[in-house]
Amino acid sequence: MTAAEFPEVQVIQTGANLGFAKANNIGIGQSHGRYLCLVNSDVEVEKNCIHKLVAFLDANKDIGIAGPKIYGRDGQVQSSCFRSPNLRNTICQTLALYRVFPKNSLFSGWEMKDWTFDSTRDVDVLSGCFWIVRREALEQVGSLDENFFMYGEDLDWCKRFHLAGWRAVFYSEAQSIHYGGGSSAGAPVRFFIEMQKANRRYWRKHYGYAGQFFFTAVIFFSQLVRLLPRLAQFAIQPSSRQAIRPKIDRSAACLHWLVYGKARLGDGTEIS
Repeated sequence: MTAAEFPEVQVIQTGANLGFAKANNIGIGQSHGRYLCLVNSDVEVEKNCIHKLVAFLDANKDIGIAGPKIYGRDGQVQSSCFRSPNLRNTICQTLALYRVFPKNSLFSGWEMKDWTFDSTRDVDVLSGCFWIVRREALEQVGSLDENFFMYGEDLDWCKRFHLAGWRAVFYSEAQSIHYGGGSSAGAPVRFFIEMQKANRRYWRKHYGYAGQFFFTAVIFFSQLVRLLPRLAQFAIQPSSRQAIRPKIDRSAACLHWLVYGKARLGDGTEIS
């Protein structure tokens, strides 16, 4: 349909799901412009959004990658920027301290709950749902790391832009709508474990085996702390079982994966 109705668009059919990074790298390899826009299929690009981003980057030559303000399907601003993971904010995130102290930057974790996303600013990480990238910066930083099949590539790529001396900027004057969550909603346990796999890969790549061990220990402890009281609640409160069963399944599968290197899902498939 796309090829028939939009003949000016180059359609690349890979024949398989190659993952976010590899698929985008194929598109990048066919591109020619001085800027590249990587936009997820569940994003509605609002009028003049790309024009505003291009003008902004034209006026700020030290910006390597930027993203617009993102709204959800409910009209609320989405958290589309994150802090790079470190020892402190990873602990705050996994222990849910960001929920207890959402406006305190010391405890707010990765998600920047202490910010309203109402102003343009430099950030550590931009969500991969919508990026505009300067060609010059891309040629220096390199393409997406294809070892990240799903999740984690945004953390890795933005960190590499920073390491190469380029700014990553959230530009609030450009806006778009992200309808996301469709894929993960259908298989929450699988996607949760895939996210942890990606995060652990990120820690291993940038902080070595010590970083990987730290992240694994924090995730193990946090899932164990969540699982035990939920099991108790499941046993003594039958009315709550339907609501908490998915959370129990998620924590149990994650712990099994961390200990044994694989987890069996409800449909019989395994994640390793």
